[in-house]
Amino acid sequence: MNGDLLSVLEYLEREKGISRETLIAAVESSLLSAARKSKINEKELEIKIDPKTGEIKAFAFLEVVGKVADSINEVSLSEAKKTVKGVKIGEKIKIEVKQKGFGRIAAQTAKQVIIQKIKEAERENIFNDYKDRAGDIVTGSVRRFDRRDIIVDLIKAEALLPFKEQCHGESYNIGNRIRAYIYDVRMSPKGPEILLSRAHPNFVKRLFELEVPEIADGTVEIKGISREPGYRTKVAVYSKDEKIDCVGACVGLRGSRVKNIVAELGNEKIDIVRWHEDTAVYVKEALNPAKLKNVQIDAGQKIISVTVDDDQLSLAIGKKGQNARLAAKLLGWKIDIKKSSDVNVRDKIEHAWHELAQIDGIDESIARALVEAGYTDMEGLALATCDDLMKIPGVGEKTAEKIADGIKNLKKDKN
Repeated sequence: MNGDLLSVLEYLEREKGISRETLIAAVESSLLSAARKSKINEKELEIKIDPKTGEIKAFAFLEVVGKVADSINEVSLSEAKKTVKGVKIGEKIKIEVKQKGFGRIAAQTAKQVIIQKIKEAERENIFNDYKDRAGDIVTGSVRRFDRRDIIVDLIKAEALLPFKEQCHGESYNIGNRIRAYIYDVRMSPKGPEILLSRAHPNFVKRLFELEVPEIADGTVEIKGISREPGYRTKVAVYSKDEKIDCVGACVGLRGSRVKNIVAELGNEKIDIVRWHEDTAVYVKEALNPAKLKNVQIDAGQKIISVTVDDDQLSLAIGKKGQNARLAAKLLGWKIDIKKSSDVNVRDKIEHAWHELAQIDGIDESIARALVEAGYTDMEGLALATCDDLMKIPGVGEKTAEKIADGIKNLKKDKN
């Protein structure tokens, strides 16, 4: 039996990575539990296993008495003196217990506890191996599916790739190799949980760190990432060395570096932009490939108003608003994009409001109503009759007459 126990300990130590000390402690604990169930000793008992020979010894702590009344917990003085010289009544001594006293039920209990202790040790080992690896990229294979979640085999452990952490358009079969980012490791009642993601922005960041030496050594820094998994990602980079082009370093010779990352992400589009501390410059980089005509910044509201030529609007906004949305996430600002033609129209309308508001009898609200009705200058307004003006919402007979008198007086003053 001792030889078999040593063989089991050696196998588990080698294959499961559990230390022999941990395994021996688990076996001792299980045998102690089994011994108590077999009534060898109900209170004080000690089990010791020799790690070299595998020999198992059980010791009971018995009280020395003159006359034995409880054979389980007491020993006579004469018997005690055979083991410990000079012992006295009232003292406790440790006496080896015959192993056959464990019995069949005790052995079965020992087996169950050993299995449980080994499982606990394995779980603890897995947790300790991965608890400091959050933020790493790992490679495994698809073992099985739990509804839409994927269970990934990492050889020594299993990990979970939840459906919400998968990229749009990706599909897998059992046995497929899969690469993912560890975003959390935690211990649950069922054991360690290793949670993976392919949708996390930091997955892209770690891929760049692995692919671009300048990022790995800190020369080029990733300042921000915004991502819509499976579709498009924007990465803002900055070089601490003026001699090194941060964008060129990330792209690589003929695009070799970024192509590897794009391939890993299932051909997800990646925009590499140059970070700048000046927000006005940074937004121009973030909205590439669109060319911006004008940028206005409201720092208080964190709103950037951008004007582009009409032919650049679709580029600036992007498909389904993606380019503008990712740029806004990257900067952490709201971005308002306008066409230059719309801005020109608004400028003309503003000018018309101010011009008409100079006429006696016209306040700002009436001026706006007139402009909306198509009267954008005094010349056009002078041609209107009172009946024409009264058709405008908010303009009554008296107001129409005041407007007409105001125009006449303004003309006299100019003449």
